Amino acid sequence: MDEKLYLRHGSTGDGAFSLVVTPERAGWAYCGLRVLELRPGAAHTWATGDDEMLVLPLAGSAVVTCDGETLELQGRRDVFSRVSDFSYVPREAAVTVTSAGGGVFALPSARCTRRLPPRYGAAGDVPVELRGAGQSSRQVNNFCSPEAFECDKLIAVEVLTPGGNWSSYPPHKHDEAREGEAELEEIYYFETRGLAYQRVYGTPARPIDVLAEVAAGDVVLIPHGWHGPSIAAPGYDLYYLNVMAGPADERAWLFCDDPAHAWVRGTWRGQEVDPRLPLTSAAGVTGPAGAAGATGMTGTTGATGATTGREG
Repeated sequence: MDEKLYLRHGSTGDGAFSLVVTPERAGWAYCGLRVLELRPGAAHTWATGDDEMLVLPLAGSAVVTCDGETLELQGRRDVFSRVSDFSYVPREAAVTVTSAGGGVFALPSARCTRRLPPRYGAAGDVPVELRGAGQSSRQVNNFCSPEAFECDKLIAVEVLTPGGNWSSYPPHKHDEAREGEAELEEIYYFETRGLAYQRVYGTPARPIDVLAEVAAGDVVLIPHGWHGPSIAAPGYDLYYLNVMAGPADERAWLFCDDPAHAWVRGTWRGQEVDPRLPLTSAAGVTGPAGAAGATGMTGTTGATGATTGREG
């Protein structure tokens, strides 16, 4: 296994940040993630530099100040309790996060060129999808998908997988700019209630090999190659945050299934979505995709395996 792509919790911390993944640290050009941990009453200020960022509460609430704007985040108890509100902060900005009760905050980022204003994203406006069917059922919170929230380069979503289910399945990739596929670097950040695994493997031309037993706070970097499945062991629900960014002018989330496993989508037809979903509360659940004649994802899979839909 490539240890440079599997980062254990606490292995890349720096001060108030328990996790720091920059494009330079990852060895690529766009995608980044930090996790900020604050004690009750604490505050932290940093400069965004060339990156646009989100402030997403994983646990706790906060006040975000940037460019003279004050954005209050209600947050949540933890990632398994509810969908959270969040805020956007632009490149070339000073940002301060203050938390009266303390908390943990994910800061997905993307190296970008366009400067957008700070903004608030309400939890009730987050589109929630139920994807797949049967033991491939999962919930996807599309809080920063291209259709849901404007950014220059950044794409970010949350995926919740009930214990015993597989997500990010069939395995897929998005490392080429071609019809039906976009070039996107990706970070998986995990929170688990127990045992879970992540698989990443390459093509003959670009080999890569990761099979990791992931724990809370762990990260897997995906510069290229097929990724999936993400496996939640029976009895243990799984959460992961996907952060993506790439070079294209158009911010699009397009991927290609591994042709060896693309046929699995067809088995979802007629199956019911796992009745445990949705795991968390949110307004406007769209789905269940994959139930009773649905495709299991937005988009269609052709002979090449290219899919113009969502992964998760």
